[in-house]
Amino acid sequence: MGCAATTPPAACSPGSAPGSLAAVNGDHRFGSSSPLSLGVEEELLLVGPDRHLVPVAEGLVERLVREHPGRVSTEVFAAQLELKTGICAGPDEALAQLNELRRAAGAAGAALLGSGLHPGVEGKAALVAQPRYELVRDDFASLLDIPTSGLHVHVGMPDPETAIRVANAMRRHLPLLQALAANSPFRGGEDTGLASARAAVTRTYPRFEMPREFRDFEEFRDVADQLIFAAGVADYTFLWWDVRPHPRLGTVEVRGMDVQTGAEASVGLAALIQALAALEIERPSGPGPLREALEESSYQANRHGLAARLMVGDHEAGPARVLARAELEEARPLARELGGLEALAEVERIVREGNGADRQRAVHAERGIDGLLEDLVERSRP
Repeated sequence: MGCAATTPPAACSPGSAPGSLAAVNGDHRFGSSSPLSLGVEEELLLVGPDRHLVPVAEGLVERLVREHPGRVSTEVFAAQLELKTGICAGPDEALAQLNELRRAAGAAGAALLGSGLHPGVEGKAALVAQPRYELVRDDFASLLDIPTSGLHVHVGMPDPETAIRVANAMRRHLPLLQALAANSPFRGGEDTGLASARAAVTRTYPRFEMPREFRDFEEFRDVADQLIFAAGVADYTFLWWDVRPHPRLGTVEVRGMDVQTGAEASVGLAALIQALAALEIERPSGPGPLREALEESSYQANRHGLAARLMVGDHEAGPARVLARAELEEARPLARELGGLEALAEVERIVREGNGADRQRAVHAERGIDGLLEDLVERSRP
């Protein structure tokens, strides 16, 4: 819910919010970086020696921003940290930056836990006292109770219309990406039966949804303006769609995925997204499944993970693992050109061995909730 990875700090301050889509109307930054440049954001939980949440994000960020300005920020919850790469040429650079940030957080005294939800937490968690988050608190009311940790991937776009085409197309890939990324089966120490309980929590929030397909950039601007007005929010960064054009950064931002325990998995998914975006730029645009069908397919992914049956076309569906292998085959040539072939091997491992939810359940079955928490903290270290 915070600022994006490559946003200048001033652009996120409440006093600088445009109040409408002023940033979209003529001041977009599409084309300001190399096409298909990459940015990755990880929302990670902060835990103490007992592996329960500790509300220390504000002090931690104060220490970290001196050496890593613009790369570390608080989120709405006080036991949550957001790590953000800069504008990266490819996945290797993104991985190096995320690991550096994780190491810096550890050296500053933070124990990180990478999971869409903390497996053992129930009840209200403390919030950060900042003006933007006060607006979120007021908007969400009692819905805002536990931290939800997501993975966000930005891909640079050359112009507004290409951004709309790619954002439209990435909606079709999102259910598979969610199945690959699912990493939050537990809540309050109990198995929810979902591969991503984080997704179930965020679907109760306003404006967390699969967006419609947009005809062009002008329609995106008109829809966003009306929604901003209806919600009474400052700007389009309060529209937390699963995939959205991000004019201020000149990117398409793919959201709606659980954060990964290790940075390698986060970057593997980013490499796949980057290659799929390149593929969609080359591919002729055309209508895909309806928003309602994609929303349902998204639920199936978050419910069943890699065991899900997902939409392929307007009236086709298939097993998630089969679809993943087909998409990987299609993505490899472009990933090779973009320097992401090595990172893509991590996605191949997920398809072969299981996603984060599968791992959490296996560890929990063997070692219980305490063992699971220790495993998550250990594997969250770079």
